[in-house]
Amino acid sequence: MSDTFKVAAIQMLSEPSVAANLAAARRLIAEAARQGARLASLPEYFCIFGMRERDKVEVRERDGSGPIQQFLSDIAREFGLWIVGGSVPLESSDPGKVRNSCLVYDDRGERVARYDKIHLFGFATETERYQESVTIEPGTAPVAIDTPFGRMALSICYDLRFPELYRSLAPMDIILVPSAFTATTGAPHWEILLRARAIENLAYVVAPAQGGRHVNGRHTHGHSMIVDPWGKVLGCLPDGPGVVVAEIDPAYRATRRASLPALEHRVL
Repeated sequence: MSDTFKVAAIQMLSEPSVAANLAAARRLIAEAARQGARLASLPEYFCIFGMRERDKVEVRERDGSGPIQQFLSDIAREFGLWIVGGSVPLESSDPGKVRNSCLVYDDRGERVARYDKIHLFGFATETERYQESVTIEPGTAPVAIDTPFGRMALSICYDLRFPELYRSLAPMDIILVPSAFTATTGAPHWEILLRARAIENLAYVVAPAQGGRHVNGRHTHGHSMIVDPWGKVLGCLPDGPGVVVAEIDPAYRATRRASLPALEHRVL
């Protein structure tokens, strides 16, 4: 494709109430549509940021059925947008865990892709401790899909630290990274990692995030951003709920790849 188009990275400050989060997501998606976005991505855990890690297990849905999935389908159809549902807790083979699943819906409300988060976050200091493997069953298969916007690679948050995931899907035109980075790790690493993934793959990166101090006390880094294939940040929202909209230019991406054919120079 050669025509430019707009995409949106939606930043949220999600809470324990699924209903409240869906209402907030709807308002932000409406704003993305108002600004002309044709593709909008929600952040990881957009639908629930519980008081306990197990809260997401309590609201898990069967694949293909449930109020969260129905919301995503309905909102995509209502606004005529492609929607990336950051992550949705779906049933896993272990009844005590979920799959953390990124779901993509086209502008007719049809689901066209599912990616289950492969890399599970683990981090421990004297003051913070996270271990996603306690409540999440990892996915096993990388996912990229062909869309009217080009080939899109799906990933979630901690996946960003593993460049081999994206290399296995290359070449792609857009990389999606819905996230909930901690403030502790996000401040030194988030922007650098996003720009690196954009540069090494000569692809646009769309990275919606959770941003701010949540009801449960957790502090997420925010800084939702859209990065171009040369590593330039096209838009960024440091903190709080909102929408980052930027224009994607396939011709610009093609020009950069022609001038620096690094993807063709790969040996390993």
